[in-house]
Amino acid sequence: MEKNPAQTRRERYLTFFLGEEQYGIAIDRIKEIIALMKVTSVPKTPEYMKGVINLRGSIIPVVDTRLRFGMEVQTETMHTSIIIVEVDKVNIGFIVDRVEEVASIDTAHMSEPPKFGSHIDTDFICAMAQIEENVVMILDVLKLFEADELVSLEQIQQKQTSEGE
Repeated sequence: MEKNPAQTRRERYLTFFLGEEQYGIAIDRIKEIIALMKVTSVPKTPEYMKGVINLRGSIIPVVDTRLRFGMEVQTETMHTSIIIVEVDKVNIGFIVDRVEEVASIDTAHMSEPPKFGSHIDTDFICAMAQIEENVVMILDVLKLFEADELVSLEQIQQKQTSEGE
């Protein structure tokens, strides 16, 4: 079924890779993209929480996106980057294998993510988009974390900031 062109619109997403899989995050959530830098570990945090970085005086929690998605750890390369994203008023860095591009995706080329059953959590995927031959999983960064995890990230950020003063 053809969609009415007047009903579709183009939205912009930053696309990136984890392994061979391509993901996208709405561009309005992105604060900046930086090269991988030294991450200071924070004790008693989940394994996927790599620690914090000091970015121009701001302490930012950093998540290893591969670990958050249950993927194998991969050796860092010259393409490994940190995408700084605003999640519920907290800036969080996501380590990704490689940033691809800012893609303008027609909503007509987006569809609901498949349901894999009640025991598999894919709520953080808000849509699937097709860009040329690739399927891109569009992420809802807010749903990547439970509410208590966001509170923990905010507390880590505040604690590290106050210790640096």
